[in-house]
Amino acid sequence: MSCWSTGRSISESVGVIRAYEDRDRESCRNLWRDLTQWHRDLYADQSIWQDRDPAEFFDEHLGRVGADRIWVAEEDGRIFGFVGLIVEDARGELEPIVVSPAARGAGIGRALGERVVAVARELGLRRIDVRPVARNDAAIRFFHGLGFDTLGQLELMMYLQEPKDWPVHSRLADRDFRA
Repeated sequence: MSCWSTGRSISESVGVIRAYEDRDRESCRNLWRDLTQWHRDLYADQSIWQDRDPAEFFDEHLGRVGADRIWVAEEDGRIFGFVGLIVEDARGELEPIVVSPAARGAGIGRALGERVVAVARELGLRRIDVRPVARNDAAIRFFHGLGFDTLGQLELMMYLQEPKDWPVHSRLADRDFRA
């Protein structure tokens, strides 16, 4: 994969981050399926979102966020990732950022994240949040590298029925936690 830019045109060797268009819907729906599989694998639970097509969640997200707050990574006419920005008052949320498994590590996620941060600044937002799942160490490292370095809140849970395969693996405030 080649270098990615946030420009408005695409050349033979450079991918582009551009505004979502109606023609991108099926590609983004397929990327949402990839995101779902990532979560199934991360949690070793293939039953996650088994009751319906995960692509329907993209449709709901599109309806909630609006096409003007979604950007795609495109190269040679193919969509390799997308990102959304949810805006509420003076706060934004980067949700989600999705990159095709075959294209990860090429800088696409960084370029998508940088686009959202730039738009949030242009809008004059006070802050932008992101909520990676605690178990996703790679996402936490990625977002920290993008500049997300403030912990706003934690969500603690107590399972009344012991979850399978959740080892203690995170340490915070001198305490062990499952993630």
